[in-house]
Amino acid sequence: MNLRSGRFKGRMTSDAASYTSSLEFDHRIFGADIKCNLAHTLMLQEEGIISPEDAQAIIKALKTLEEDGLEALELDPSVEDIHMAVENYVTRRIGEKAGFMHTAKSRNDQVATDLRIALKEEILVIMEGLVTFIQDIVEMAQGNLETLMVGYTHLQHAQPTTFAHHLLSYSQALKRDYQRLEDAYKRVDLCPLGAAALTTTSFPINRERTAQLLGFSQILENSLDAVSSRDFITETVAALALLGITLSRICEELIIWSSYEFGLLEIGDEYSSTSSIMPQKKNPDVAEVARAKATSIQGELVTILSVTKALPQSYNRDLQEVTPHLWKATDTARDTLQLVHEMLSSVKFNQKRGAELAAANFSTATELADLMVREKQLPFRVAHQIVGRVVSTALEEGLRPDEITSHFLDQISLEVIGEALDIGEELVEKALNPLEVVRSREVPGGPAPIMVQECIQNLKNWMKNK
Repeated sequence: MNLRSGRFKGRMTSDAASYTSSLEFDHRIFGADIKCNLAHTLMLQEEGIISPEDAQAIIKALKTLEEDGLEALELDPSVEDIHMAVENYVTRRIGEKAGFMHTAKSRNDQVATDLRIALKEEILVIMEGLVTFIQDIVEMAQGNLETLMVGYTHLQHAQPTTFAHHLLSYSQALKRDYQRLEDAYKRVDLCPLGAAALTTTSFPINRERTAQLLGFSQILENSLDAVSSRDFITETVAALALLGITLSRICEELIIWSSYEFGLLEIGDEYSSTSSIMPQKKNPDVAEVARAKATSIQGELVTILSVTKALPQSYNRDLQEVTPHLWKATDTARDTLQLVHEMLSSVKFNQKRGAELAAANFSTATELADLMVREKQLPFRVAHQIVGRVVSTALEEGLRPDEITSHFLDQISLEVIGEALDIGEELVEKALNPLEVVRSREVPGGPAPIMVQECIQNLKNWMKNK
């Protein structure tokens, strides 16, 4: 069928047809297009708009195509898109009565419906992957409740924490990524079918019925909005871009921590490569590529925003160019999520190195200042000043944190505030012990094993309903 034969005298040039065709990426909505046509045709029959005989012939042909697959279509650029290719297939099988399936339906509402059907499936797959990733992180954390490491701010030693506590920071970020997709799904789960080209139709169609048949929660109430809105795509890709940032940050830390200078962990060999000239190298190639691919989703988002930012209502062919960027974003997010998940699960954490870094470079200094506040009722800023001087003096004299004594504190406090603190040696030693510091952080969200265990249980409870 040549769609142009009624209005135009000739065909598009082959270059123009290829340039405007969407067939290259329409395969993504092949299954959705069949579902859409099946639901619409069944509704037309139920409402008495087309005869049962014609409807059943169309439905039988569509189901045959569903079984035969995409290969059964004639995918010629002159056909323009998958919708016409499907209609042409049905026409070849049952003749001109195939055209009845397009009654009260336009490609405008059809493509919008197809996209939503296919995108819902993609979102659910990614959400499932997120839950599985969080589950595995939780299991890793469970086994590392007292595995010491140092926490960083500005990439400088800050305070002691545990590997479990750090891992759960990933799980919380991924949980929010899940929630953003879960929320975006609600806006995707609205049915445009029945809006037709832009103002619905004079046929007495039942939009609620097709929405029900296609598994949508409700219809889009305004037909102009139904065919022209693509904010459901923008919102989804925005959520995926944020997921990409989460994954990229995880990759960044795996890359840094696996370096000789940090030596905190080793990535599995199956996610590493070596050098073509330096045989000793173990390069975190998968993490590096994932770091780049994950952030490329931001580029897809910017393109989508740019295409849609100034379009008049209602449908414009520009919207066709949004679709490939949507699928690139979903593919990249899904694949990167899976690989980062597998790669993080392969990691071996160096507990000895973690404890060494936690004990070095005065990461326990805050607790020492807190000790002065608790025991001597000093204002925190005064305690901060004393401990700052303790650290600078110790560094000048080459003293380690575990070599700081009560007597040393008294010497410094005499210089700073003119009096000795006289804090017991045992209390000073405990305040400077990274594991004791971690155990003392029994505030919700803190690294104390009891608090981390509580966070783990909360995550498990959340995942039970997903």
